Amino acid sequence: MTFGIAPSSAANTSTSTDLYAAPANPVARILEPAEWAAAGIPLLRNPREVVSGLHARHQPRPDTAVVAVLAPDERLLASASFDRRPATADGWLFRNALLAQLRRVIPHDLRRRTPVRTAVLLYCRDGDGRWTEEDGAWMWGLRDACTLHGLRCGAYITLTREGWQVLGEGRGGRRPHAGSPAEPLAAAPPPPRTGGAASEMLRRAAAR
Repeated sequence: MTFGIAPSSAANTSTSTDLYAAPANPVARILEPAEWAAAGIPLLRNPREVVSGLHARHQPRPDTAVVAVLAPDERLLASASFDRRPATADGWLFRNALLAQLRRVIPHDLRRRTPVRTAVLLYCRDGDGRWTEEDGAWMWGLRDACTLHGLRCGAYITLTREGWQVLGEGRGGRRPHAGSPAEPLAAAPPPPRTGGAASEMLRRAAAR
């Protein structure tokens, strides 16, 4: 499991098993594609950039989930990755796992009347990009975890051998995919230059 505040990331392999403890009478909680589409999930302006950044940062393999929190301009604020434990595909279980990761990497926004930050979920799995009941459970879990953490519920993205797919939007691409080598993260732009003769002239002019 890895988590961190962007742009750095950290690794941690411990996960509390009680997060995956099912209720006494587990009921699979899922969202059908039509329900997801009707929920008004905000569209990503540049899904390829978001997917490529999360893939480079976390290098997910099948059964790895990556939850990320984005600023209004889609700048990555925090992200965490963890492995899905073998269990029934139940939104209640997935909600607990996602909420635990969100609480580790970013403070909640429950004091805000309207959520500002958005959480998105990238799930790497076997199979193709078509919707499955497991995807429906992740959708339910993401929506509920966002509500409990004061975030907007954002896109749900699958990553398979075929490529990536934003479910409910019909947008996707061939790279990265579940077997892609990690690409280097884009370097941050250099800070603006200061000092020098020109800066000194401007400083003196402003002081007059």
